[in-house]
Amino acid sequence: MEEKKAKRKLTAILSADVKGYSHLMQDDEEATVRTITAYREVMRNLIQEHDGRVVDAKGDNVLAEFASVVDAVRCGAEIQKELKVRNDELPENRKMEFRIGINLGDVIEEEETIYGDGVNIAARLEGLAEGGGICISRMAFDNVKNKLDVGYVYLGENSVKNIAEPVRVYKVLMESEYAGKVIGEERPKPKHWRWAAAAIAFIIVVGALLIWNFYFRLPPIEPASVEKMAFPLPDKPSIAVLPFVNMSDDPKQDFFCDGITEEIITGLSKIPDLFIISRNSVFTYKGKPVKVQKVAEGLGVRYVLEGSVRKSQENLRVTAQLVDAVKGHHLWANRWDRELKDVFAVQD
Repeated sequence: MEEKKAKRKLTAILSADVKGYSHLMQDDEEATVRTITAYREVMRNLIQEHDGRVVDAKGDNVLAEFASVVDAVRCGAEIQKELKVRNDELPENRKMEFRIGINLGDVIEEEETIYGDGVNIAARLEGLAEGGGICISRMAFDNVKNKLDVGYVYLGENSVKNIAEPVRVYKVLMESEYAGKVIGEERPKPKHWRWAAAAIAFIIVVGALLIWNFYFRLPPIEPASVEKMAFPLPDKPSIAVLPFVNMSDDPKQDFFCDGITEEIITGLSKIPDLFIISRNSVFTYKGKPVKVQKVAEGLGVRYVLEGSVRKSQENLRVTAQLVDAVKGHHLWANRWDRELKDVFAVQD
């Protein structure tokens, strides 16, 4: 008997789940079930309005597909906006935020269900998104850029579970002021220049660290304990770049601070001889008064980079300092004063 050929198709996949679902269930099961049932119905209606189809909706997950990736991203944005309005009416401990991942990929369809890497990538993108946020793949981005009133931040290449190749990830910015903007978009460069630039940058950094260590080192801080670290220290130098702190009274500068942090993480990730903690891990410390010692022990790294941004009219002052957490002293620090004319130039 001839084996039945699998039915394949190209489709836009939307995958969503609830941030902190287990905690919500432990706190109040009945209230959580009522909320997620209501929210799932909102999502189902919006998916249908945008010509999508709900493939699965079990537990705290919702999986849907669309013939158009533009419709998928537009639907995702509408879902997050509607659920935010509903969350504003709930107590802080009962708010239910969904994380959404969207991918355009080839899938196998069997009995109204879809399978394959296209679905798996959407699920991994969902895991990279923040509560109330959306992350999309490069395939999806290439098809929606300049077609929707949203903005995007390029988060770089991310290695995700059970996917052979790193996934290029974009965060969707739903605020109106970012419409049409693409921040940190990757620019292809010749491979030999990438390696040369990385090598030069590494030499400069090492030289600066040695000079600072011997001649300008700041007073010591409380050292981290290698025995207390959550993970064993890697064989190569390991570093965590903490979210830069907004020291001005302008809350809009938070976005600029996050951009600087992401640019540094992306730049350092290109140096193969360094072990860099991911953006998602370090941003859990954003807005929290933490000690370098605790950060190093919690993430299992030896070095921690921290900094701040201050704004005065159209001028910016950015400071940064690198700390050897194990030895308990500063290795290097610097300050930059710039005019706020071109945000991207200042970040570079």
